[in-house]
Amino acid sequence: MLVGSTLALSIFGLIMVFSASSIYSLENKGATWAILFRQLIFLVIAIPMAWALSRFSLTRWRFIARFGVLASVGLLVVVQIPGVGKSVNGNHNWISLGFVDVQPSEIAKFLMILWAGSILAKRERAGDIQANVLKLIAPAFLLCILLVLLGKDLGTASVFAFVLAGMLWVSGVHLKLFAAISAVGFLGIAALIISAPYRVARFSVFLNPFAEEQYKSVGWQPAHSLLGLASGGLFGVGLGASRQKWGNLPEAHTDFIFSVIGEELGLFGTLATLLLLSTLLFAIFKIALRTQDPMVRYVCSGIGCWIGVQTVLNIGSAISVLPVVGVTLPLLSYGGSALIATYMGIAFVIGAARRDPAIYQELEKTGLPKWLR
Repeated sequence: MLVGSTLALSIFGLIMVFSASSIYSLENKGATWAILFRQLIFLVIAIPMAWALSRFSLTRWRFIARFGVLASVGLLVVVQIPGVGKSVNGNHNWISLGFVDVQPSEIAKFLMILWAGSILAKRERAGDIQANVLKLIAPAFLLCILLVLLGKDLGTASVFAFVLAGMLWVSGVHLKLFAAISAVGFLGIAALIISAPYRVARFSVFLNPFAEEQYKSVGWQPAHSLLGLASGGLFGVGLGASRQKWGNLPEAHTDFIFSVIGEELGLFGTLATLLLLSTLLFAIFKIALRTQDPMVRYVCSGIGCWIGVQTVLNIGSAISVLPVVGVTLPLLSYGGSALIATYMGIAFVIGAARRDPAIYQELEKTGLPKWLR
């Protein structure tokens, strides 16, 4: 389920990235396949990398986890150095390497989950159940959130915040404390929205993007996302036949790829996408529940929260039940940094499954070569 859904989503993502980006790619890169080619290169890098990482021992993962915070903070600080960081669509969270732009915050998500999982596991193994979980991991997450917010990327900051909330929940934090933390978090997000006029406009328009005074400004993206989904019907207008991608729907191959899926493949396509994503999440949490090692349980749960939260935020924006926050749809949207980071997380989960004796016995029965197990 884990490997099958991951590969299916990746291949489907390549197809939809090609379809959604063809017009934009022709206008900006000179060829309809230019963006597809980049995504394919990232996938070709990600798959063998994930295979190698899935063979890592827990000892090696624990060693890497020690430096998770330092590496994450370092990556996020580098983005803020003048002349190094790059702004894309108003968000200063990219680094240009010349031939490609990378987004360090994507890698930082995985590293922070890895670090937090190791810290929570140490607490559990020591039997120190009275330790203040909030003090153990929240300050480091808050530092990362602040650094991301310096780049004006509220979407990525929200993902960090929700991952923190998910890991606190899994750690068994008291319900009253969790409710208080959640309330403070939502108040913080509200304050950040109020502090920026463009965020206020996005928040005020998402329930009615067709409002006359907003449609041609902040309502344009969510409105045309809904138009695309509505015109798809049951089986869509046909693969490659989207009308919204012809300049009407900005970021069609990244933030709004779900809308293109709905327009071209209809309700059938969107439900199939949700089924694949649900299968992936079910497999991740199932493996997390099976494992006996506390670090593996926490990290797998954190990875599931990360992928789940981004899925909800992305699709919620596309169907206009949430404001547009600008996060990608895992494994489907265009983005090399996001794809590689997601594969790193999935590789950890695959490794956890391989270390499960019952699962490995079933793998042996399949007759697969040892290097594929």
